[in-house]
Amino acid sequence: MEQISQPRVSFITVNFNGAPDTINLLQTIFEHIKSFCFEVIVIDNASDTDEFQLIRHRYPLVKGAHLPKNLGFAGGNNKGLEIASGDYLYFINNDTLLPKDAASQIESMISFCEANPKVGGLSPKIMYHTPRNLIQFAGSTPLTPITIRNKQIGHREIDHGQYDQIVQIPYFHGAAMFVPKTVIEQIGNMPTCYFLYYEELDWSNSIKKCFQLFYFPEAQIVHLESASTGIGSPLKTYYITRNRIIFAYRQRKNSLRLLALSYLILVAFPMHLCLLLFKLKFKLAAAMVKGIWSACRWLMVVSH
Repeated sequence: MEQISQPRVSFITVNFNGAPDTINLLQTIFEHIKSFCFEVIVIDNASDTDEFQLIRHRYPLVKGAHLPKNLGFAGGNNKGLEIASGDYLYFINNDTLLPKDAASQIESMISFCEANPKVGGLSPKIMYHTPRNLIQFAGSTPLTPITIRNKQIGHREIDHGQYDQIVQIPYFHGAAMFVPKTVIEQIGNMPTCYFLYYEELDWSNSIKKCFQLFYFPEAQIVHLESASTGIGSPLKTYYITRNRIIFAYRQRKNSLRLLALSYLILVAFPMHLCLLLFKLKFKLAAAMVKGIWSACRWLMVVSH
């Protein structure tokens, strides 16, 4: 942290009942970043106990707060933004780890942004923790206009260097978003209507109105995927169901919006609900019903 002349980077991570994961992430930050000035901000999103104090006891240089109310992914990160003083903001999930050469990787990200003023943000190559050398994210395709679905490029492929080119992408990956502060000052903070999932996609669309997003494979992180919510959990099912509909309303216009909402509510929902019931996954089915109901109530509020 000696070279003050380097642009400062603010690492922002949101914690919810996940202090061990967060401490593991912070260990990789403080151990591997030595060549430039940085700060670390941890927002404890109303954990059952004040885990921010526990984390700061271990790492006294950490900034942040324990929130009395869980503000969700976007709300927590936006709180971190209020504290951040860096020229670049690195929003990073607390269940991730930085590699040993993270400092040089982040310096490459800074250099790329400085050389290309139209860069609105970067997402690195994201690797699974187990098994080793398995890709989680190497870019993505755009969301389809009506079904609101897309594909993550490289997902579950062994990394042979086949995705080592910098390419423009339609969306950030929410686990790791590197954004110049000047972009956020122009575009605004993350939308808070989603609470969990889809907010980074919505925010990406806002940023792309003025800037470009890139997949940046010269930088990597390791992601302990879904460590906080669980793979295929009722919580994830609820918010994915709910927020796909909210995203369709916010990001589609006129007849395309009507088609997307009709498909999601009248076609996709009954089909997937029947499939869950057939597989006897009653908790996931209940979560899907609650998600649809919550989305419909949200639609009724915003349409009046």
